[in-house]
Parts: sequence; structure tokens; C-alpha cells
Amino acid sequence: MNWFSWIWSGLTARDDKLYRALEGAPTSTGQVVNARSVMWLSTAWACVTMLGGTIGSLSREVYQKQDGIRVPAGDHPLQRVLDDPNADQTPLDFWEMMVLSLELWGNAYAEVERNREGNVIALLPIRPEFMRVKRTGSGALKYTWDDGEKHERSEDDILHIRGNGGDPLGGMSTIAWNRNTFGTAQAIEAASGSTFRNGVRSTGAFISDRDLTPEQMVTLQDRVSEKHMGALNTGRPLFLNNGLKWQPISFNPEEAQMLESRGFSVEEICRVFGVPPFAVGHTEKVTSFGSGLEQQLLWFQKTALSKRAKKIEQSIRKQLMSAEDRRAGYGVRHNFEDFLRADSKARAEFYKVMLDSKVYTINEVRGLEGKPPVDWGDAPWVQMQDRQIGETPEDEE
Repeated sequence: MNWFSWIWSGLTARDDKLYRALEGAPTSTGQVVNARSVMWLSTAWACVTMLGGTIGSLSREVYQKQDGIRVPAGDHPLQRVLDDPNADQTPLDFWEMMVLSLELWGNAYAEVERNREGNVIALLPIRPEFMRVKRTGSGALKYTWDDGEKHERSEDDILHIRGNGGDPLGGMSTIAWNRNTFGTAQAIEAASGSTFRNGVRSTGAFISDRDLTPEQMVTLQDRVSEKHMGALNTGRPLFLNNGLKWQPISFNPEEAQMLESRGFSVEEICRVFGVPPFAVGHTEKVTSFGSGLEQQLLWFQKTALSKRAKKIEQSIRKQLMSAEDRRAGYGVRHNFEDFLRADSKARAEFYKVMLDSKVYTINEVRGLEGKPPVDWGDAPWVQMQDRQIGETPEDEE
């Protein structure tokens, strides 16, 4: 089954009676809630794809802690897998799929392939609705799934990233636990669609104090259509006779309430996914300019994105790195500085601070910008004197 058919399938969180009960329970509005119906909601689509695309586009770097300092370890075998997970997907494709699974089902799974030395050589994604997780008598976890062929793997052969809850058997499904929120949003969408499909909406009406003959009605309709409908006739004066008056028609209270309800459902769905409404185009109560928007974006990066990135990082370290690697201080982190790539002003300010505080050298900044190193760029420089740290005035003579 392809990616689209996966979205159309029903939701499954884990092999647990509570989750099954939540999955099958009706919503307060009587709507059927599953991955397909949720992704039909434009707000849910925007939230999920933004989270998946944003986190998926970040680079993941293997590092090693040396004397409390994180030193890049690009020669670690796992780095190649993080940069190229499998033969079929790009890194963005793979990690976007993993985050999407995490957001909808509360779990993301990938089969781990290793070479004879035990090093990870590939990660193959598994659709979460196929997966069943159980604890064996020995205490270990067993993963089974059926995608047309039955599979069974131990916990050493599966990368399992868990969502909210922290349960070893599986995270909490966003759809299952918020089914009433999504069901209400679906009901509002269905009601608004029915209104526009079956209702009669016009911007105004011609009103007369006398009855018009059928011939007069046809003549009026033809003349209005010919002289005043269409973009080219916008603003053209309207001349009426026979006692006709033009009466504009405004929104009735029911329609206004429906629009308000749709706006509320947008905020509710954004609250579920932890995404600020302005990030999905809902700026009704938020200014589109100024520091307020910037602070919300910064908050979003520090909370929602950081939390998800941390779950992925810790899962990779715990499940894909050996005990020897972990004791040696190896780990994985997302490079949030990738966000600066699209903001040249913020990038320039960041580099200036890093250079002035002697955190980066000239060549490190040039490397981040894709520029070749210079001979004098490997040592920190004092800002005011333009000389290397430790250099004395006598050295210039």
C-alpha cells in the first residue's frame, strides 16, 4: 500500500484495550474520526505537514562529548545513516514520515538493518497502524506487523520513537485522545458545506411594491445579467424603474456564528498539536507584524519543536548506539541553526556574536557559509586590535 492509502487507513496507537476503546468510541457529534478524516481538515493538514517538514528539514549530527564539550563526530558510522536512511527515501522524506507518524498515531517505527559488525546500515520505515507491541515473559519488547507479509522483530531491531505518555509499549495517539475536538471540527465543516451546497446566497434583492409579470421578471434578470454582472461591469451605476429598490443582504446570525465556530475549531486543533495559529495562516487575533509574532515563533521553536527533536535524539542514542558509544559520550542532536539559512540578517548577527565572544573562528564561519578557509582564520581574534589572542605588541616588530 502506498503513502496515500496509509493516510486513508484507520488509526491505531498500540495493542492496548484502552486505546482500542478510544479508537472505537463515538464522538460527541457522531463523526467518525480517523487519520483520513483528520487530514481532510485544512488546519490539521497544515499543522502536521509543518511539523513534519520543519523537523525533517533539520540536519542531525553525531557528536562526542570531550571534557564537557560537544565535538562533531562525522566519522561515526551512524552519521551516514542519518544522512541517507535507506535506498528509497531522502533524509527529508524519511524523517518527515517519522514525524507524521508520531503526530497522528503517537508512535514512529523503523526496522533497523545492521552489518556483520553490528553497525546500523539502514532504517526502513514501518507504517504504525500495522504494528503491535507486546512485552514477552523475559521482559523484552516484541514487535509484530503484517503489511501483506508477517514480520516479527526484537526491540534491538526496531527504532521506536514514542509520542506523549512515555509508555514503553507506545505513545498516546493524538487522534484517539482528541477525537471529540476533531469530530467537532468535522461536524462544523460538514454543516458549512451543506449550507453552501443547499442554501441560496445572494448579495442583495430587487424589491417592488407591486407585482411584476413573468415577462417583466425575465426582462429584469436579463438586463441585470447583461449590464451589471462580471468584473468589467463593476461599479457601473444601476438604474431602476417601476418602483424597484435594491436591498443588500447581509450575513444572518446563524451564518456569523458558523464562521465564528470555524475560527474556534482552528484554534482548538492548533492547541492539540502545539502549533501557534498564525503559523497555519490564522491571524484573526494576532498581529502579523512586530515583536509579538517573533516571540511566538521563538516560543514555538523552544517548546513544540525542541520537545519533538529531543524525543528523536534520545531514541536514536538509546536504540541505535551501542553501550560503548554511549559511555564514550556519543550522541545526536538536531542543528537548529539551519533555521538561519533563510534569514541572512539573523545569520549575520549570529556570526558576529559568535566571533566577538570567541566561540567561532573565521574559518568556522566561512565553512558554515560554504566558503574556503583562509590561512589566518583558524585562531580566535581580538575584536579591537585585530591580532591573535596571546600576541604581544613586540611580535609586530
